[in-house]
Amino acid sequence: MAGKKIGILTGGGDVPGLNAVIKNVVYRSTSDGHEVTGIRLGWRGLTHLNCDDPESVKHYVLPLNRENTRTIDRSGGTFLHTSRTNPSKMKDVPDFLNKDNFPSAQSTKNGATSTTYDLSKQVLSNLERLEIEYLIAIGGDDTLSYAATLDRLGFNVIGIPKTMDNDVRNTEYCIGFSTAISRAKDSIQRQRTTVGSHERVGIFRVFGRDAGYTALYTAYVTSIRCGIPEYEFDLDHMIDLLMTDKENNPSNYCLVILSEGAKWKGYEVKEYGAPDAFGHRHKFSVAEAFSDEIINQGLAETVVSDLTYDLRSGVPDFLDTMIATTFGTMAYDAFTSQRHGLMAAVSEGKFAMVSIPDPKLGPRKLDVEAMYNKERYRPSYANKEKLPLLMTHA
Repeated sequence: MAGKKIGILTGGGDVPGLNAVIKNVVYRSTSDGHEVTGIRLGWRGLTHLNCDDPESVKHYVLPLNRENTRTIDRSGGTFLHTSRTNPSKMKDVPDFLNKDNFPSAQSTKNGATSTTYDLSKQVLSNLERLEIEYLIAIGGDDTLSYAATLDRLGFNVIGIPKTMDNDVRNTEYCIGFSTAISRAKDSIQRQRTTVGSHERVGIFRVFGRDAGYTALYTAYVTSIRCGIPEYEFDLDHMIDLLMTDKENNPSNYCLVILSEGAKWKGYEVKEYGAPDAFGHRHKFSVAEAFSDEIINQGLAETVVSDLTYDLRSGVPDFLDTMIATTFGTMAYDAFTSQRHGLMAAVSEGKFAMVSIPDPKLGPRKLDVEAMYNKERYRPSYANKEKLPLLMTHA
């Protein structure tokens, strides 16, 4: 394949391992005579880029080479920076564009009407003017949902899944997951000394708006109870189990980990702040609400730890580095074989190229019956023989 120009971007929340993808794509591409263009700030870099303004080009476009990517895999975050931008539903159109030139849609919520604009025409125009022929989009459900849209519009896209929630469909693994659960495990094990010294109930909150993978796998290796979004637990039963754990522990303490989207029967999830580009609002801490229930019943004192952002920060562990590097290679190989509309993935424990998930299907969920003990509020430990490494059930 003659020299081509490949674009690459990262969207949504950052996780450890993103830079390993970027570096590997650059190294493979430049070795074969191709150019790589980094798009800064995710999809925003293609909606807000004004190719006629040198300052805008400087801000949103970063040519990538071996020199400026040589050491980026040694750190976390994303070298290209990121944003939560949905080009097909933009509330604000950049000043240099005429919003009347783009399709619009109106929606009403709580009596207020809002208008969004589809800037896909601007995205395609910028890709053409940058002479980018292939695009690698690294992100979670939201970022990949627009990648699927762009592919349907006829542009060559390959997706790479990343999210510490591990909830992207069509793959058993997303970049960032291993580092997140390793950090969660280490943090919980460290805090045992403090929780135990004060004979309290330790309550840990982790990310997981729609899926409980991070909470469940952390609970699996720390032998504690967990609450997940896929199953509403009984509040009194959970508290009884924890008080029994506390009583049976020689140090008179107990621990539980809750996904941010976990809830008990009768609990109404409360949100705050304006929705992001994909309609998500921040959730009030279920860990704090659960702590209040224990304290109000006069059962014990608590320690609440929000582990969320700490788990996605810093350098990636071995598994995330290895998989990120491999996903980058797979994305590049897909382009050299002139394939598109695919996503690097792990399927049945093996690396595979699969379809970019259909956005209408939403996040991947835990198989509650197979993976979660609904009576004990723990992971299921039995019947693991012949399952893939990550014990994911079909």
